[in-house]
Amino acid sequence: MARRQAGHPRDESGSVTAEAALVLPIMAFFALALVWLVSLGLAQVQAVDAARDAARELARGGDSSAATVAARRTAPDDAAVEVGHDGGLVTVSVSFPSQPPAWLIVPVPSVDVHATAAVAVEGGAS
Repeated sequence: MARRQAGHPRDESGSVTAEAALVLPIMAFFALALVWLVSLGLAQVQAVDAARDAARELARGGDSSAATVAARRTAPDDAAVEVGHDGGLVTVSVSFPSQPPAWLIVPVPSVDVHATAAVAVEGGAS
C-alpha cells in the first residue's frame, strides 16, 4: 500500500464520471417535471378557452345546449360543463381531469383542471 507523499497531486481520474452519475438523474427528473407542468398549463388554457367560448355563446343569445357544444369543441370529451344565469350575467364552469402526456416514462397523477368565465348578456340577447 503506497502512501501519498507531500507535493504529489491527487489522482482525480473518474471524478467527472462520478459527478455525471449524480447529476444526470436529477436533470432528467427536472426535465420530466417541467414537461408535466407545461402540460398542466396547456390544459388550464384549454379549460379557460372552453369556458370563455361557452359564455360568449350564451351572451349572444344561444341556449345552454349550444353553449355546451361550444365548450366541448375546445375542451376534451370528458369535460363537465355547468351553465348559470344571474340576471344580466351568464357564468360557465368547465372542469376535466388533465392526463399527463402518454409518452412520459414515469407515472404521474392526473390533476383536475377548472376554469370559470362570466360574461354580461348582450343588449339584444334574451
